[in-house]
Amino acid sequence: MGAMGLPFDAEQIAAVEQSLANGLAAFAVPAPISLPRWADENFYLSAESSYVEQRWKPWSFQPAILACMGFDDIEEVDVKKSARVGYTKMLLAHTAYKLHHKRRNVAIWQPTDEDRDEFVKTEFEPMLRDVICMRDVFPENLAKNKANTLKQKMMLGCTVHLRGGKAAKNYRRISVDDAVLDEISGFDQNIEKEGSAWALARKRIEGASFPKMICGSTPKEQHSCQISKRVEEAQYVFRRHVPCPTCGHMHPLEWGDQDTPHGMKWTQMADIDATSETIKQLCPNPECHVLYTQAEFVTIEAQGEWRTDAGVRLVVDADGYPEFYAPTGERLPTPRHVAFDDLWSAYSPAVQWSGILRDYLNAMVKAKRGDTADLQTWTNTTRGATWELRGEKTEGGKLAARAEPYGLRTIPMGGLILAASVDVQDRWFEIVVKARGRDSEDWVVDHVKLDANPADERDWAKLDAYLLSTFTHASGMQFKLEAVAIDTGGHFTHQVYNFCRVRENRRVFAVRGANRYGLPVKGRPRYQDVNWNGRVIKRGVKLYEIGTDTAKDLIHGRLQITRPGGGFQHFSSELTEEFYEQLTAEQRLLQKTAQGEQSRWVKIRARNEVLDCFVMIEFAFAMLNVDTYTDAMWRRLEDAVRTADLFAAPPPPAPQPQAAAPTAPPAVQTPAPAAVPVRPAPSNPALGTSDWSSRL
Repeated sequence: MGAMGLPFDAEQIAAVEQSLANGLAAFAVPAPISLPRWADENFYLSAESSYVEQRWKPWSFQPAILACMGFDDIEEVDVKKSARVGYTKMLLAHTAYKLHHKRRNVAIWQPTDEDRDEFVKTEFEPMLRDVICMRDVFPENLAKNKANTLKQKMMLGCTVHLRGGKAAKNYRRISVDDAVLDEISGFDQNIEKEGSAWALARKRIEGASFPKMICGSTPKEQHSCQISKRVEEAQYVFRRHVPCPTCGHMHPLEWGDQDTPHGMKWTQMADIDATSETIKQLCPNPECHVLYTQAEFVTIEAQGEWRTDAGVRLVVDADGYPEFYAPTGERLPTPRHVAFDDLWSAYSPAVQWSGILRDYLNAMVKAKRGDTADLQTWTNTTRGATWELRGEKTEGGKLAARAEPYGLRTIPMGGLILAASVDVQDRWFEIVVKARGRDSEDWVVDHVKLDANPADERDWAKLDAYLLSTFTHASGMQFKLEAVAIDTGGHFTHQVYNFCRVRENRRVFAVRGANRYGLPVKGRPRYQDVNWNGRVIKRGVKLYEIGTDTAKDLIHGRLQITRPGGGFQHFSSELTEEFYEQLTAEQRLLQKTAQGEQSRWVKIRARNEVLDCFVMIEFAFAMLNVDTYTDAMWRRLEDAVRTADLFAAPPPPAPQPQAAAPTAPPAVQTPAPAAVPVRPAPSNPALGTSDWSSRL
């Protein structure tokens, strides 16, 4: 008999007590703990998304952000940041904390379904696997059932919803305590005409006892950056301040440049090879003005503070909860909405200042040639700042005023590679030919409106004859076209398909413009059926998509360059007024779209064929991989024309500028090649043959 005469022994009683304890554990209330403390005890960095798999060790600027994310009295938290500052890890720690410790329902939206899938597979599911305590609330981890899908994970007592943000339906039928919009600046501004992502997500936490809204993102273009708009609405906007190692003056890390009196500074040798000693931060204290290195910054960065411009300080107490203090020192009430701004890569222990500088200098090299894409990427993802579009309109008259006295169908000395584009109109072919030299310096070699009826196959023969003609280089050599792009977007799509289909060996490409944001100039080809002479040729031609917005940004940037050199665009004095009007026929303007207000290139004149031709020529040069040419390859091309020039007859006299043609110039027939006496050196291969570039 057991104790007290009961028919149980001590071992059986202990087993019953353990069973009761296990059963009642679900009703137990854990001792309160802050998110920073919980993360210190439980969070783990998974191998799939971290350089080093290890327990969580927060960087000095992270606990304050975590404290605000986890504190119930703060309803909204916004983070405007660069890449490489650990934001995704903070977001994962916050979500795990709410699911495990507080048993709250959470919804996380990513900009698209594809972004959601990648986030779940590479970030969220590894976190569930490696953060050991999550097994207490998610026993179905790794199991294939309805409680564990890409769209939701059903925990014990709570659920996390994981959705893409493009469809309005993904914001319905969800009631949660925490709503998270990750990379909010990547969302459509107006979700299927039902409102902003923030407004739709905010509805999902109405009625919650402790509602929480978290928005974080790298910024985008200034006029449409959603995280910037969210930050502007916050009660307190905090920036990270650090003390100067010499004088102790508190200041944020600034980028600055060579022309500003504070921020990052670098020596001239950094233009060649940036090192840890070539870039330093300049203390803004006028009584100090000491330059300090990243190594010195590391010794004092833990003493940094989050402050507003008005001097309000955010402090994390010993238990990991946020407190707010006025500049005079008195404690302030907890705000409902806080934001963290200007959190950029220079603060991150994972980023070298020298690497930031190298990326900037490389981007500036391209920007000076008119290609600002890398500089925009650096500004958004490294500097954590919005990108401001400047000079969004080009004046045709200014371009015409700098025309040079070289004749059409002749290639000045710097032009080394020839490409053309064709815009197919109902009654003519609009053709532009350009020569490219080093660093994307271009010369307009020809502009022709070739009378034609594209429905008549004989007129396509006229186009072919033009594309096979030669152009005379200043050296006396004869050049042929290396690549041609032809637009398929008009009324003669299948005629273009058939023309290009049988000329792919001559690099004659069928193209179509697409103005979706962020598309590359050279997209991937898709095989298209060709309906020709009553029969369908399956997968008969490759159709290439051109990112027209990207190409127009590039062209616009180059048109702003005013001195010959990298990116400069040269124009012949024989070009007509109509040419310049068409080239500058579009302007970047804010437009209302189904996704909200967005910046788009918009026609401000009726005709824009020349601009379209410029876009297609950028594609043609991209297909030739001109941007990848090495210095040695360019030298070989330059040597070839210089050698030929030694044997060439003197060039003809420079033509006089022509009077401007009327707005609608008469159509011209295919011109004959210029008659220039030539005697190139026999040892040089002819430039312009279909395989010359492969011999570089």
